[in-house]
Amino acid sequence: MTPTQLRAFVAVVRLGSVKEAAVELGVSEAAVSLHVGQLRKEFDDRLFTRTASGLAFTPGGLRLASRAAEMLSLQERTIVEVSQASRGRRLLRVAASSLFAEHAAPGLIGLFAGRAADLDVELSVHDPRKFSALLHARAVDVAIGPQMGNLDESLACRTFLNYRVIVVSGPDHPLANLDVGPHQLREETWLLGPSAAADIGVIPAFLRRISVPEEHQQIFQSHAAALEEVKRNNGVAPTVSFAVAQDLANGSLVRIAGRTLRLDGVWAALSLAERDASSAAAELVRFVTNPRATQAMLRGPGVNVGRFRPSVHVTLWS
Repeated sequence: MTPTQLRAFVAVVRLGSVKEAAVELGVSEAAVSLHVGQLRKEFDDRLFTRTASGLAFTPGGLRLASRAAEMLSLQERTIVEVSQASRGRRLLRVAASSLFAEHAAPGLIGLFAGRAADLDVELSVHDPRKFSALLHARAVDVAIGPQMGNLDESLACRTFLNYRVIVVSGPDHPLANLDVGPHQLREETWLLGPSAAADIGVIPAFLRRISVPEEHQQIFQSHAAALEEVKRNNGVAPTVSFAVAQDLANGSLVRIAGRTLRLDGVWAALSLAERDASSAAAELVRFVTNPRATQAMLRGPGVNVGRFRPSVHVTLWS
C-alpha cells in the first residue's frame, strides 16, 4: 500500500468518478484504475462497484477511504513540519481569487505575517472552482475568495468581509452623470480584470445579470490596468467600491447611477477541517475576522519593500 495508491483511491471516493479523479490528479484513467486494482488485491475487497447511479462502496471501501485520508493528511503534515523545523521557519500557503488577491490580500497578509517572526506567507492566485481540490491535495493551506456552497464536511468555511461592487466610468464618459439601466450598458465596452474570466464570483454574476455580450468585454491582466483604461473614458467597469474610494473622491472616476448597478458580495476563508489544518492556517482563519485585519484589507498595509517579493504567480511575505 503506497501513498500514490491511497491518493488515487481517496480522489475516486471524493469525486465519485475514476475519470474525474484522473483529471484532478493529472494522470490517466488507466493509472487510477491500476492503483485501485492494487489496493483491491492487497485487501481482497472490491472496495466499490459501478452502478447506474454512480459508484457504490463496500463497507471496507468506506473504511479504507477514511483511514487513507487520515494517513495522507498525516504524511503531508509531517513533510511540512520537518521542512519547517529544518529551516527554523513556518510556511503558510494561501490561494486567493484574483479580486481578493489584488484588492484585499496585501493588507491582510502584510499585517498577519508581521505578527510572527518565524512565518513566511506565500500567496498565489487561482480559480475559486479549484479551491477544494487544492486544499485536499495539500497544495495550499488556506483558500480565500467568494463564498461557495455545497462544501463537504472535510472543509471549514468562515465568511469575514462584505463588500460592494459598483460600476464606474471616466469623468467625461457619456454615461457619467446619467441614471442608466442595463439596456444602455449592454452597448458599452466593459473593461474588466481577470476575475471576470471565472464562473464564480460577484463580477461574473454581475455581467450575467445584465447580459453583457461577450464581444463587449475586454479583460486585462489586472483590475488596476482595467481601471486605468476607464479613466481614459474608453469604457465602463465593475469594481469593488472601497478600492476606488480615492478615485471617486478626486474625480478621476465617476460612479454610474442606476438601481440595478450594485451587487453585494462576501469573501470567505476555506481550510481543511480544524483537526487537519495546520496551526498557521487555523490562526489565519481566526485572524480574518479581527477588526484590525478588516481595516488592513480596506486600506492596505504599506508593506515594507524588504518584506515583499513578487513573482509572476506568487507573492511571498517573510
